[in-house]
Amino acid sequence: MTTPVLTTPTATHLTMTTSMMTTSTITPTSTTAKRQLDSLRDRLNGVLLGKRRQIELVLACLLAHGHLLLDDLPGTGKTTLAKTLAACLSGRFGRLQCTPDLLPTDITGFNLFNQKTREFEFHPGPVFSDILLADEINRTTPRTQSALLEAMAERQVTIDAVPHRLVDTFFVIATQNPIDSHGAYPLPEAQLDRFAMRLEIGYPDREAQLAMLAQPVGEGEPVATETDRLSIEDLRNLQRRVAAVTVHPAVQGYLVDLVEATRRHESIELGVSPRGMLSWQRVAQAWAFLDGRDFVTPQDIQDVAPHVLAVRLVMRTGTETAVVESLLNDTPVPDYRT
Repeated sequence: MTTPVLTTPTATHLTMTTSMMTTSTITPTSTTAKRQLDSLRDRLNGVLLGKRRQIELVLACLLAHGHLLLDDLPGTGKTTLAKTLAACLSGRFGRLQCTPDLLPTDITGFNLFNQKTREFEFHPGPVFSDILLADEINRTTPRTQSALLEAMAERQVTIDAVPHRLVDTFFVIATQNPIDSHGAYPLPEAQLDRFAMRLEIGYPDREAQLAMLAQPVGEGEPVATETDRLSIEDLRNLQRRVAAVTVHPAVQGYLVDLVEATRRHESIELGVSPRGMLSWQRVAQAWAFLDGRDFVTPQDIQDVAPHVLAVRLVMRTGTETAVVESLLNDTPVPDYRT
């Protein structure tokens, strides 16, 4: 998905322009954290060739404490990316291969009666992990899909009226295939809104494809050493730093203007909810943090907009890409100083 470019002549020029590929003089990350993030980037870029921007967005979603939906064609590296990210973190990894016969208890866990102790024992499901890969989530029934709702939104599950807390770093990466509708169950809007963003990977460019062909046949993915892995505590620290990234009141006002514009646009049936607005700000904070800054600019809001809005806008007419571009072009950008 192409990021819209601000072209309106009425928009106020920004007092500061930023780029994800530039180096800022402000470095909110420590030396250790920067090294860990760079190592994580290198490993992901080594697996998913030619997709640097998509990998930055995946990291932004992780640091923003959100959940990620990978929606793309078969064979573009969705599952490989998710597995590699999990391997780069030293936490627990859970995986679901979603099928029509998958039950809610296969996700959350269940109580089993122990005849020796004469008591029920709880057997946790895959959601009790740090990273959960839900492969082909649109292949399972709505009843099973809804079992993820509470886990994703509240990081807890309730079984037999007893709540069970999940880890605070719980991160869901779900994949789906948008072209094969046979035996598929489209995700409802209520569940889509639980994702921070939807990301399309797309086909690699010619150079990346030639690099793939040059790799030895059957060569497995590189195994991360313990020193290369990002510990769960390090991830928590990075997420705290992202939450502390400054958002100027003028930039927050700009974000509110965009959100309200989605609710008034004639081509949009359902605009951004307050939950979606908060998620949008968190992803923009993470995007700025990955650029080495401790403040958010309107450009950060614009950069992540297509991916954040992809799981929140219900269209009445027109295409999502054109409408998002129109929103960004028609909403005045504030003049501010950090």
